[in-house]
This record gives sequence, C-alpha cells and structure tokens, in this order.
Amino acid sequence: MVKGLYTAWTGMVNQQNRMDVLTNNLANSATVGFKKEGATSQSFDDVLAIKIKDSSDPAIARGIGTMSLGVKIGENYTDFSQGAFKVTDNTYDLALSGDGFFACEYTTKSGETSVKYTRDGSFTLNVKGELVTKDGDFVLDENGKHITLDPKKPTSFDQSGAIMQDGRVVAHLQVTDFEDYNYLEHYGETYFRPVEGATQTEAPAKVFSGYLEQSNVTVINEMVELISVSRNYETNQKMIQTIDGTLEIAANQLGKI
Repeated sequence: MVKGLYTAWTGMVNQQNRMDVLTNNLANSATVGFKKEGATSQSFDDVLAIKIKDSSDPAIARGIGTMSLGVKIGENYTDFSQGAFKVTDNTYDLALSGDGFFACEYTTKSGETSVKYTRDGSFTLNVKGELVTKDGDFVLDENGKHITLDPKKPTSFDQSGAIMQDGRVVAHLQVTDFEDYNYLEHYGETYFRPVEGATQTEAPAKVFSGYLEQSNVTVINEMVELISVSRNYETNQKMIQTIDGTLEIAANQLGKI
C-alpha cells in the first residue's frame, strides 16, 4: 500500500518534467530558429530475471534483483526538423534550407568568447559594419573571423553563403553541420554548443536571403500534450489522496474497539 504512494509520486515528478518542457516550447513558439524539445521516461527495472539452473536451489525458479516501482525521468531530446520560412525581404535576414548551422562568436558577461551555433539568421550590421546577431554576437566567416561589410554598398548572398558587394565576393559565411546531433545541447533560446565527441562535417544547407526560419513548434500539438500531462498529473495526485485516506482509516479506525 505504501509503495503506491512512491509510485504515484514518481508519476507526478515525471509529468512535472514533461510540463516544464512543453511550456518552454510554447513560450518559444514565435522565436526564430527555435527547435522544440521533448521528454522521455523509463519504466521500473525488470524483475523477472529467472535462475533456471541453480544447483543450490533446483526445485525453485525465483526472481532475482529488487523491485523498483514507478517511473523514471529519462533524457530530454531536441527535434531538429526544419521550421517554415517567413518572407521578410530584408537582405540580412538569412534562412538555412537543409542541415547546418550558422557559426557565431558568443561573449559571456566575464568577457570569455566561444563559438556557438544557431539556425536563427536574423542578422544586421553594427555601427562598424560588422555582421552581428540581434543580440550583438559576431557572425563568423569560413575562417572563423568577423565579417565586415560596407553598409553604403548593396549586399547580396548566394545559396552557398558567399557575400557579394560591387559584384565580387567579400566574405563567405561559415555554415557547419555535425555528424550526430546527440552531441549538441541547447544554450539559451536558439544557440547550440557541441559537447565532447561532436564531429563537424560539411553542411549541405543552402542559404536564402530575405527569409527567416520560424520555430518548428506546432502550438496545437503542444496544447493537446499539455492537457494530457495535466490529466495524468491529476490522476497520480488523486491516487495519493486515496491511499492516504486508506492509511488514515487503517491507523485511526481499525484499531478502535
């Protein structure tokens, strides 16, 4: 009976984790380049391991191991499927069609810099003519350098990522892909950072100017999932209340004469 309390509690904790993921997806449904996340869970450990041939106990086939009731929170994952394109007609708004990421130089508050990767191509020029993100992080070229353009000259981008002014190529965007996206983790809203084991590869993505890739979150699907999670959470909550009431009767009433 008491085990049921812990089983229901693990169910509530798991549903709370799922709800956190879903609400974060909904909050970023309008964020350019955002990739939605999902949550997994694991059932209780297998307990039906049988010792069939045991010379010390030949007549009995008994289970081994301990029973661990309830659900375990699994790993969160990221859905890297491509979002829809939105037409902006802004030259410095870029979208990637296919697998790949823009490389940007991210600077922390302490001044440390590192390369982060994003699908958010809402870029602009700062006062020095450097190509930056909407947060002011530098967009990197194929050599890992800052991209400086002349704001007075018309600029165009071709699908390979080449940046042209006055009919000549002045820089080339760094578009990077990775062999296994399991070695990428979310950093902030739209950045990703590689972890140990990540391997870079040549990106097959094409660059389109005047477009932005929208979030791949489908609001209706997330709302349906959110309702399901809420119902499951309430079910586990009612189970705890029911068992608690049963325990109260057993402790306070059955012992009365």
